Amino acid sequence: MDIIMCGVGGQGTVLTSRVLGEASIKQGYEVRTSEIIGMAQREGPVVSQVRIGTRLDGPLIPEACADYLLGFELAEAVRNIDKLDARGQALVNTHMVVPPTVYLGISKYPSEQLIDYLKEQTSGLVFINANELAAQAGSNKAVSAVMLGAFTALCPDIAETILLEELLARLPERVQELNTCAFKLGKEFVEGETR
Repeated sequence: MDIIMCGVGGQGTVLTSRVLGEASIKQGYEVRTSEIIGMAQREGPVVSQVRIGTRLDGPLIPEACADYLLGFELAEAVRNIDKLDARGQALVNTHMVVPPTVYLGISKYPSEQLIDYLKEQTSGLVFINANELAAQAGSNKAVSAVMLGAFTALCPDIAETILLEELLARLPERVQELNTCAFKLGKEFVEGETR
């Protein structure tokens, strides 16, 4: 199973890939990962590749071969959609991280065109406002928890309980309840969308 995760620095893309990798190892799978972090402290692009299975070769997923794409930010999902297999599934956060040039009026963020483009590229597409669900849980910083919970509804191969345990093990105790709630909200949202 090959998974591409893409977003911008500060969204929790790297945390999500590490949680997914560790949870998969605990289930007996081999895991290979690769991360590209572009000025992550300044909302630069972040792409994580996670390969899960047996007898894996390298960490890089061949073009158009990913089984899943987790897009933490709309434009970054568009930039990486070509890595998804034609039969793959994409889970895309509709939250936008707007570049400074948009605020200054120099450029535009064409969200409607980006959404239309993603719809043209794959039929296995679920849009989710992970930031809104995270805020409902108590903090818009819980986007990783929402996306991981949502992912469990799409991919039954990784045990939900192990994934949640691995996430909570990496978080301070004071935010564990909040992130558990965010995880459940993400899962429930996707279950409602895919029925």
